[in-house]
Amino acid sequence: MPAAEAIRAAEIADDLALIREAAQEAGRIAMSFFGRNPEVWLKTGQSPVTAADYAVDRFLRETLTAARPAYGWLSEETADTPDRLSARRTFVVDPIDGTRAFIEGRSTWCVSVAVVESGRPLAGVLDCPARSEIFEASIGGGAFKDGARIGVREAGATPLVAGPKSMFAGATIPWPADFRRGPYFPSLAYRVAAVAAGELDATYVKPNAHDWDIAAADVILSEAGGRIVDARGADLTYAGVDPRHGRLVAGSGRLLDRLSAMLAAIEADHHEPVSNPPDLL
Repeated sequence: MPAAEAIRAAEIADDLALIREAAQEAGRIAMSFFGRNPEVWLKTGQSPVTAADYAVDRFLRETLTAARPAYGWLSEETADTPDRLSARRTFVVDPIDGTRAFIEGRSTWCVSVAVVESGRPLAGVLDCPARSEIFEASIGGGAFKDGARIGVREAGATPLVAGPKSMFAGATIPWPADFRRGPYFPSLAYRVAAVAAGELDATYVKPNAHDWDIAAADVILSEAGGRIVDARGADLTYAGVDPRHGRLVAGSGRLLDRLSAMLAAIEADHHEPVSNPPDLL
């Protein structure tokens, strides 16, 4: 391996180790609030946030930016600033993905941490402490769940597909008869990780997912042999000016091609742009 590639690989491995350790400690912090009726507030759009979200965000921000002061910071629970746009690499964080599940005492939530460079995630960790599970991946290093390598499965005749039926509302194409409805996971990151682990064949994602919802899950799915794409069939970019995304689909193989074509048809039926237009930070 050329020296430059070896140095880059070592940097990514170090970043993965850093975010793994930080995410696990963040998970322990979140568990100290779980099931104990933490204080809850409603953000714009009626999205809930809890005292646990803020505590985890504060810990991760202080820990990770102290370890990598040159990296940018993008988190659901931190006010965004344009200074991150000049950073070579950026931490993209959701302190608790699946806050509604967290509030309701359900286990399908996770701490999501990714390192992004040039718009693509280099490393990602999902710590799911209420389920005693951890997913992780780095570019070229494979995807793992609890230390065991994972990979997407080949879809059979009746693929198990998760995602909102509401995406088909008003569209001329129906929910396909051969699709089995996958289980509902309140955490989008966990749902994508379930595709990576071969527990689901694919999932649709409704509009307005954000970078922090999916950046870590994206690299995990990619290293497991799948992709998450937009209605053009294109890979996503992260840590740009606008963290929002339009309708998406995650999966692999021929099924992903089919779902991507269906997604394009849904976009055409709804007469909406593929993604939300960028706005000022």
